[in-house]
Amino acid sequence: MPFLKKILIVEDDVSIAEIERDFLEINGFEVMVAANGADGLREAAGGAYDLILLDVMLPGLDGYEIARRLRGEPHNLNIPILMVTAKTEDADKIRGLGLGADDYISKPFSPTELVARVKANIAQYERLIVATGQAGNGDEIVAGDVRINVKERRVYVGGKGNQEIDLKNKEYELLLFLASNPGIIFGKETLY
Repeated sequence: MPFLKKILIVEDDVSIAEIERDFLEINGFEVMVAANGADGLREAAGGAYDLILLDVMLPGLDGYEIARRLRGEPHNLNIPILMVTAKTEDADKIRGLGLGADDYISKPFSPTELVARVKANIAQYERLIVATGQAGNGDEIVAGDVRINVKERRVYVGGKGNQEIDLKNKEYELLLFLASNPGIIFGKETLY
């Protein structure tokens, strides 16, 4: 039997969580549901998930705080986070993406689009892990004066790499991808 990808849904609306769960299970995913922010954070931190679907408006901890806390832990940096929420203002999307979410899906949503985005985000992370050797022993990548510690997801610049640079998740992924593929020119469509 092939390895099933594990998805965590953090959603307080039972009917929405059931729709998400049903469509994901039909498409071969193993799914766990948490109905509030505290349970969602605890489950995300303790489970080995391949992707997290995260509502923003949750009882207790909201989705923004969960995303911020997850991205603050090195072992959670390679888990795609997709926010699924009724908050559709640009400021809400920018805040979610800025806190480390990889994608933002507005409610109401098409369940087939949700499944497609889940598959695309998991595939993107798997390509990144293979391209950067993160599945291996966590080597460093050096490109000129830039040193990338893949295992710790830290970037240093200058001579001996004494100055650490703080990058957002997508900025880090882009830098890591480019540094892992020196001398290759990529179009913006490929990079996107």
